[in-house]
Amino acid sequence: MADKKKLSCKARFCGWLLRKKGWTRDSGAVPEKRAILLGVPHTSFKDFIISYLFYTSLGKTAHVMIKKEFFFFPVGWFLRRVGCIPVDRSNSAALVKSLITEMNKAEEFHLAIAPEGTRKPVKRWKAGFHLIARETGVPVYAGYFDWGTKRVGIGERFELTDDPKADLQRLQAHYETLHLKGKHPEGYITH
Repeated sequence: MADKKKLSCKARFCGWLLRKKGWTRDSGAVPEKRAILLGVPHTSFKDFIISYLFYTSLGKTAHVMIKKEFFFFPVGWFLRRVGCIPVDRSNSAALVKSLITEMNKAEEFHLAIAPEGTRKPVKRWKAGFHLIARETGVPVYAGYFDWGTKRVGIGERFELTDDPKADLQRLQAHYETLHLKGKHPEGYITH
């Protein structure tokens, strides 16, 4: 975590607002300059707000993907300022390839991804983050936001193998042990 004296006014304000909303930080930022941060459970747009306040309060930026249709003036300008990346979800292969390119050329790039891929309940998580991590060589962290306890954190580093399906099963089993509650609990399916 950045030294409190060196944190920007924006970071201090985000930390204050996070505390004011009753949330507690369980961790600092990831030590690596490039990483993928998973965010589970993703059941509400408010997950983005809590995640933004949390990571910005640490003096960092976590980039998130948002469908390109939201990038109209003036909303698009604001979304880019807070680290959002416009994406075309109709072509997932192109989407993953462009994210790999962005991560490879950036010196510092933390990509926040909800493996569920949507705020609706899903049984199968998407493995795009796995491909991005393997292609770029960046670590993956099992981040979380628990609306039941109002705790947010990066979680532990999750080691990937060459088997995305098995890794997703291990990852989902890991999250089950955390007993997390989503903003909309019916939107989070544990297995």
